[in-house]
Amino acid sequence: MVAVVIRAVVFDFDGLIIDTEMPVFRSWAETYAEYGVELDLRSWQTIVGTDSHDPGADLERHIGPRPDWQSVLERRRRRRDELQALETIRPGVVTWLDESRRLALPVGVASSSPRAWVEDHLSRLGLIDRFVCMRCCDDVGVAKPSPASYLAVMEQLGVTGSDALAIEDSLHGVTAAKQAGMRCIAVPNAITRDMDFSAADVVVDSLADLAVTEALRQFA
Repeated sequence: MVAVVIRAVVFDFDGLIIDTEMPVFRSWAETYAEYGVELDLRSWQTIVGTDSHDPGADLERHIGPRPDWQSVLERRRRRRDELQALETIRPGVVTWLDESRRLALPVGVASSSPRAWVEDHLSRLGLIDRFVCMRCCDDVGVAKPSPASYLAVMEQLGVTGSDALAIEDSLHGVTAAKQAGMRCIAVPNAITRDMDFSAADVVVDSLADLAVTEALRQFA
């Protein structure tokens, strides 16, 4: 590995800072089950980290049009919100933010979710002010695995892929980071933990298992 000096850290959001992935999957799986349809986890894993699939449209293809469809979707959203309210910041995230601040490393967010979704959650978690900039799918017009959100964050931070570090939890996210020329640490979540993250430079079970200073040493 070529020695580098990391000058910025860019976080993914969903499934990394807080596990929104499992509540979304569970709420859809429960809704599918109401109509006798199984939502396969393996198939779901292929869409984690991007926005290329509409589970509602897929369910409707299975069960046919329903006059109460909007109420079905609203009930699913309420269940998702109930499950997400139980989630807290994933281990190690705050420590990484604290340590990055101490080291004067600017931190950004690159997400495939809409900006309003990310900002609402970060505000609720008390983390919104910890990030210098944020670029989401509606900012750049495309989701991961496109590197667009990462490239936009790096442009704002004044760094390039060769001196920026991405933190990801999905294969689409890792692909986006590597296409942007970045080093990448993968931190799988409950949905993605059995996937092949060999494309990442480092894989850890939790950010709590790897200090920022140690990560910087590994690349330098």
